[in-house]
Amino acid sequence: MIVKLRNIAKIIRSKNAGPYELTLDIMFNDDEVYQKVKEAGVINKELISRLYTVPADKILDIIEFDPAAAIKITMLRPIVSGNVGDTDIYGAQQHAPLLNAAVYIPNWQ
Repeated sequence: MIVKLRNIAKIIRSKNAGPYELTLDIMFNDDEVYQKVKEAGVINKELISRLYTVPADKILDIIEFDPAAAIKITMLRPIVSGNVGDTDIYGAQQHAPLLNAAVYIPNWQ
């Protein structure tokens, strides 16, 4: 079944990870949902690359963190925080593309 991340995640947020990197966090409603997303492998560099229109090599890491039922994505910022042209110095408004992301989860209820 295809589901939107905003419908299965408790929290989707973004923030700076220093002036050169951006972190995206997806925290799921419960462990069962998290495990299904994790097993499906749908949060990957290809998805993030497409959503953020950045090359996959700019996505530094995708970490699945079981104790928090969360996935953390770290990528290079397109513009250094606070530099000329930066419209979000804290990186706090960069999670929007994830909100409407639709992913296929096999065996979804």
